[in-house]
Amino acid sequence: MRTQVGIIGAGPAGLLLSRLLALQGIDSVVLENRSREYVEARIRAGILEQNTVDVLTEAGMGDRLHREGLEHRGIHLQYPGTRHTLDFPELCGRRVWVYGQTEVVKDLVAAQLAGGPPLHFEVSDVAVEDVDTDSPRIRFTDADGTAQVLECDVVAGTDGFHGPSRAVVAEGTRQRLWERTYPYAWLGILADAAPATDELIYAWHPEGFALYSMRSPSVSRLYLQVDPSERIEDWSDDRIWEGLATRFAHEGWEINTGPVLEKSILPMRSFVSAPMRRGRLFLAGDAAHIVPPTGAKGLNLAVADVVLLSRALVRLLQEKETDLADAYSDTALRRVWRATHFSWWMTSMLHTTGDPFDAELQLSQLRRVCSSEAAARELAENYTGLPY
Repeated sequence: MRTQVGIIGAGPAGLLLSRLLALQGIDSVVLENRSREYVEARIRAGILEQNTVDVLTEAGMGDRLHREGLEHRGIHLQYPGTRHTLDFPELCGRRVWVYGQTEVVKDLVAAQLAGGPPLHFEVSDVAVEDVDTDSPRIRFTDADGTAQVLECDVVAGTDGFHGPSRAVVAEGTRQRLWERTYPYAWLGILADAAPATDELIYAWHPEGFALYSMRSPSVSRLYLQVDPSERIEDWSDDRIWEGLATRFAHEGWEINTGPVLEKSILPMRSFVSAPMRRGRLFLAGDAAHIVPPTGAKGLNLAVADVVLLSRALVRLLQEKETDLADAYSDTALRRVWRATHFSWWMTSMLHTTGDPFDAELQLSQLRRVCSSEAAARELAENYTGLPY
């Protein structure tokens, strides 16, 4: 097999990269080790920055997003006795959309299979070779069990933290790693209950953080801060609803309850690796960085990566100029670290540690954001997405 760009991983990063390249006349092949059903069912992020919505729309992926997605003008910040609304358009002229990553992936897969570049599911034994030359290749076994070789000009590793691409970069570069494991996790539920709020609620409470989000006008997505050692089996639906009611308690308002469709516990950590390139192999998305979900940056960072990478590859493969490709890692990492800092800041401000001193610092910061236009604008600008 022969293509210009071999893409490993059919998450939103890999699929969107293939789409953006195709629109510029560059061929690609996408390889994914999971089934289509699995890829389209993975529950992940749900908040899209203004930038992400613009990119998807310009790539022809905005029809269902604009029809079914929920446009949001801001968020509510809550701590005992206070619920304050941050109006994003008023503060920074931008907004966000609630549209699940699963829906983004479904849209991209459908476009890919309807006459787009080749997309191969359920491949195995993926190995990347000769990335330090101008003719890298990807060896893999296809879904029928046949060994294949994909000859490329460039390889894009959008295969996540556990994929093979990150290890290949680490083997051939002086890779640096930065990691932070947070001492708390999120217990998340998807509930068949209409949202009881117009905007997302980020709630600080002495018993722990809680987030009220949504997936549609009839389905709510809610989270509780828990200890990472907690087992989901120990959390009955009644216990979860009781914990949510306590942490979201606000005079004259209450949450809507309903059947819990699914529940899970998500550990929280930050991870950044540099460089995001080795020779003709480029990393994007979770293969190079992971952020805690508090700042709603994971999917949006992946989109920012592939926008930069698509521009670099168009210039490299069509114009034979290496400047954008050579600058890709440094350029992407500047945005990654900004988003990592914002995610850490939101996480540190809202998650309780059990230390009374920490609690007073967090409340002081929350009061500052809720009373200072400058502090509120800083949050709004980062949350809605900085310019590319």
